[in-house]
Amino acid sequence: MSAFAALKPLASRLTGSRTVSTCFFVLIILGAIAVLGPYLIPNNYLSTDFDGRLLSPTFTDQHFFGTDELGRDLFARTMLGVRVTLFIAIIASVVSLTIGVLYGAIAGFIGGRVDALMMRAVDALYALPFIFLVILLMVVFERSMLLIFVAIGAINWLDMARIVRGQTISLKRREFVDAARLMGVSSAGIIWRHITPNIFGVVIVYVTLTIPQAILVESFLSFLGLGIQEPQTSLGALVNGGVSHMESASWLLIIPASVLAVILFCFNFLGDGLRELADPKRKT
Repeated sequence: MSAFAALKPLASRLTGSRTVSTCFFVLIILGAIAVLGPYLIPNNYLSTDFDGRLLSPTFTDQHFFGTDELGRDLFARTMLGVRVTLFIAIIASVVSLTIGVLYGAIAGFIGGRVDALMMRAVDALYALPFIFLVILLMVVFERSMLLIFVAIGAINWLDMARIVRGQTISLKRREFVDAARLMGVSSAGIIWRHITPNIFGVVIVYVTLTIPQAILVESFLSFLGLGIQEPQTSLGALVNGGVSHMESASWLLIIPASVLAVILFCFNFLGDGLRELADPKRKT
């Protein structure tokens, strides 16, 4: 059973859910605008115009969202912020997915003392204040986008490992796993060919719920000045810059904060909707 075959029932249900399909459509539109927008508008996110600083938003001018304190186009910088925020969140979620799926599948499939030891390690890691660990990493080491990927991914994989472990324990008792053993398939082959594809739907649903967590962590770090650095930016960094102009130029705070809220709401509604659709006990 392939991973794509496992996702077919979920995909067919997705098209019948108005909330899930709407959130998915909004995220696709935001992602497309963030990727293609710089090629469609005349303003660059780096271009400064000191004669046009702190211009308010207007649809009759070339600065739709206004400008910041350096005269840079806020629409261009918001598109860059969406791109960077989504990129960091998705890559960090892929990191947590890879670690969590492998760790949880191995622990659940092997079982016994190995499982107990591996899950006690997860419990010990749960006790660590990870947000302070991330801040410490950002302070001690040179700040880079790669370090942000690793730091955020290191936070989110623990929940993924527990979910995958539980699913693996349930699946390893199924008849098709026993048949694979009788045919001489190795443990690694069973995990890769039979266990992982059957939990892929649940994993994808959970990833849509971990992406908002990664976005919030990245935004929090950027808000503290420990995340993305100038001239690059993210939605969290834009919100941080808008706070200092909250009274004189409120659009510098309201616009990126609103875009960030829309992205978080869409991912949360998408994740909740997919979780309900993937639940075999849901009412039909």
